[in-house]
Amino acid sequence: MTAAYLTASRAGSLKGTVRAPGDKSISHRALILGALAHGTTEIEGLLEGDDVRRTAQAMQAFGAEVVRTGEGCWRVQGKGGFAEPADVVDCGNAGTGVRLIMGAAAGFDLAATFTGDASLRGRPMNRVLKPLGEMGATWICRAGGRLPLTLKGGGLRHLAYRLPEPSAQVKSAILLAGLNGAGCEVVEPEATRDHTERMLRGFGAEVEVFEQGAGRRVVLPSGQSLQGISVRVPGDPSSAAFPLVAALITPGSAVTVEGMLLNPLRIGLLETLGDMGADLSVTNVRDEGGETVADVTARHSALEGVEVPPERAPSMIDEYPILAVAAAYATGRTVMRGIGEMRVKESDRIALMAAGLAACGVTVEEEPEGLIVTGGAGQVRGGASVTTHGDHRIAMSHLVLGLASAEPVRVDEPGMIATSFPGFIGLMGGLGAEIAEGGLQPA
Repeated sequence: MTAAYLTASRAGSLKGTVRAPGDKSISHRALILGALAHGTTEIEGLLEGDDVRRTAQAMQAFGAEVVRTGEGCWRVQGKGGFAEPADVVDCGNAGTGVRLIMGAAAGFDLAATFTGDASLRGRPMNRVLKPLGEMGATWICRAGGRLPLTLKGGGLRHLAYRLPEPSAQVKSAILLAGLNGAGCEVVEPEATRDHTERMLRGFGAEVEVFEQGAGRRVVLPSGQSLQGISVRVPGDPSSAAFPLVAALITPGSAVTVEGMLLNPLRIGLLETLGDMGADLSVTNVRDEGGETVADVTARHSALEGVEVPPERAPSMIDEYPILAVAAAYATGRTVMRGIGEMRVKESDRIALMAAGLAACGVTVEEEPEGLIVTGGAGQVRGGASVTTHGDHRIAMSHLVLGLASAEPVRVDEPGMIATSFPGFIGLMGGLGAEIAEGGLQPA
């Protein structure tokens, strides 16, 4: 996509059945574990967005053979570990990718330099670097733990680490580092997405998980060896959220997303929308590769504002921008707290959602770690040109907002949508959405 702007306008109802692109979290992990394993890993349904392609290129740089064999189908020939890359590893915009890859690389006697685009170079890596340093890895980087960064690994010690805040990325980096080190133990006060633990078991590793109140203790013994397997990547719930919420806010709509991941630690948005009175139905529930998947249908609904439990944040942290859009069309206040993590994503998502919604006539209160949206009972003015700072979720959320608003909504830098949802415009258009290049005058 080369358009400088995209504009979403109110059209008719949205109807149809689609399949969300492959889950981004699982796609990154499938490539990385495939490269760490001995033998061949066949992946079906891989998300082919820019972020995941960067991880595929990184795995090639670390010595694996990575080949695309068809649409969404990739083969990884692992060598049982990482070799030192000959050049700088450019992870583009992939925050998940770079953090997990640094963890995996730390387990081997090598030096690797990582960089990324302007957005990724501005994102702090200290939360991952701290435990890796306690395990014995060293590095040189810019102030604040920012890329470019050169990491030196190998000879890692066993680590027992308590996460200071919920983060599946930090937990996963530690587990991946422990694979070729002396093992590790991670305690998380609040349970976060557990794809790494599930997939490690699938690749043959021993991983023990103990429930501890609202959290968990994850133990990875030393001496692990992975074997290549076949992986089918389910539909990403973070991407499925956009057509589902679009259907909820657009009169007369009914949209089904097939093959959506329903991991218990990834369904916070569905639970919250249900609390708001959304007409959602879940059918054809099944198991694919150790994960629960199903078909989810959303129909236009009269939503009510709710107070989202802060402890739900880890299960839906990427979905708060689109939840804020649903809240804009609800009746009453939707209170979202405990979401400070949103400020250190690809952008400050709290600030950008607050600014974009306010520009579209929505009443918004911004807090240091929260966002309160007072909905218009199905009515949103729109009519704004929204600055996205190149954040794909900010762009897609405001485009969905514009599908039901009185006046069109325009977003800048829409090319970044391809990092997580290639084909978003075509998929939404197939449902009846009106999203076009250009439109509106610059704000």
